Amino acid sequence: MKEFTVCYTLDHEIQKETIIKGLDVNKEEIVQEVLERMERSPFFIVANHKERSIIDSSLVRYVRVIKEKVLVQI
Repeated sequence: MKEFTVCYTLDHEIQKETIIKGLDVNKEEIVQEVLERMERSPFFIVANHKERSIIDSSLVRYVRVIKEKVLVQI
């Protein structure tokens, strides 16, 4: 398993989300998944270890995977 930390730069703040996926997933696929989620809905939920937040898709200016960590290697 891999843990990705995604950073969303909004108009007035920065939000971080933790996404856990399989070992075969790379950063580009995570960014693509996030962009598709933003296109489908005007609002989406981001979750990290501490809290969950609702983000307005129209306020997102930049998306970046800032950290990739391997949790389990088989």
